[in-house]
Amino acid sequence: MDFKTAATLGTYLSKDYAEDFFALLVTYRDISASEAASRLGLHIRTAQDFLEAMASLDIISKHEVTEGKRPYFRYTLEVETITMEIDLSHLRISEPAEGLERRIRERLNAGAHFPTARGDSTISRVVIWTGEGRERREHTIKLSPAQGRFLYHLPFPTAKPLSIAEIMAKAGIEATYAPEVLDIVNVLENYKVVEAL
Repeated sequence: MDFKTAATLGTYLSKDYAEDFFALLVTYRDISASEAASRLGLHIRTAQDFLEAMASLDIISKHEVTEGKRPYFRYTLEVETITMEIDLSHLRISEPAEGLERRIRERLNAGAHFPTARGDSTISRVVIWTGEGRERREHTIKLSPAQGRFLYHLPFPTAKPLSIAEIMAKAGIEATYAPEVLDIVNVLENYKVVEAL
């Protein structure tokens, strides 16, 4: 299940009426949105949204019927168990070794502040200001220990750029921390605090 699907499911499962709604779907062979709404004391649009969301996730099925001249949908529960499983492995940076050869340094006049942790060779956070005048905003990014050590050794704007791998070696950071180091480098590149050369 992807995050978008999980978010939709989670949103509707968190509703106060979700358990009662599923009790109806388990009990009835099929049910319409208006029947469910009147039974649960909900607005018909709320019931319809819930049923359509569950149909889009294949938890229930719907079929059109006609009563008089007006067609409408009836909904049937198709599963007895709902399992939410999200594969997180695809979020991992697939080939961190490739990104480690990029040569970087702090950008000149980046408008960022790198406070150091007390009594340590580590940056504790990065404070970035964006916008102009009344629209100026401050963003604070808290760093992991590995990210803090890495940024402490980031070359200054006038210094010779180093590869990410070289900076990691200088900071004594193990290769297993490469994904989180690359993540903060990418974030700071987006904020134009770090430049790749």
